[in-house]
Amino acid sequence: MWQETKHGLYKQFNFENFKEAWAFMVKVAELAEEYQHHPRWENEWSVVQIWLITHEGDQKITDKDREMAKAIDALVPDQSSGEVSQDVTNVPHPDKVKVFGDGGSRGNPGPSASGFVVLDMEDNILVDKGVYLGVTTNNQAEYTALKLALEECRNMGVQEVQVYMDSLLVVNQMKGIFKVKNRELWPLHDAIKELVKNFKHVSFSHVPREFNKLADAAVNRALDEHQAADLDKNQQG
Repeated sequence: MWQETKHGLYKQFNFENFKEAWAFMVKVAELAEEYQHHPRWENEWSVVQIWLITHEGDQKITDKDREMAKAIDALVPDQSSGEVSQDVTNVPHPDKVKVFGDGGSRGNPGPSASGFVVLDMEDNILVDKGVYLGVTTNNQAEYTALKLALEECRNMGVQEVQVYMDSLLVVNQMKGIFKVKNRELWPLHDAIKELVKNFKHVSFSHVPREFNKLADAAVNRALDEHQAADLDKNQQG
């Protein structure tokens, strides 16, 4: 099912292996040339994620994107539902989810953002969010990403959460392996501890940065969007 998000018309395609995913991407590339409409996409092994948005249409989803989506669906009929969801947050929410969180600061401290992605246990994306924070440190942004993600899961009615982050500091502090020595992190750490009480179970796991690309992308989108808005504001001023 294609979903309308603020980043464009979105859909995730799952294949048996990388060879099938690559063959699909080649066909999509040919379609892109035919339609003269080139998507943003990401590939991780057997999963291909595609975003369609019309750049010359003030970064909005248009009929051009919907036509391209139908053409892409025709390449893999078994993965086509023929529907477009109006909001990525309207999909059914399961009791158990995976969360990938990340935070970034351009300057440390500097302009910062938090990003997180909530997926079901079949790796379908339920929520993909990036939030600009202002000037903070990298660790504050990482912690804020976790806090925002758990708040989202609580609001969704989730019971069990598997958290994955590439910040060894945050993961080990949440596990109680490391002490929280930075006083600026105490309020965030305490708030997250309280949030955890809303769930039956929350686990924290460290993953290499290359396995946290979706959350990292959400961080950079938020930072880039804020930077572009600032630039536009300055030019108009």
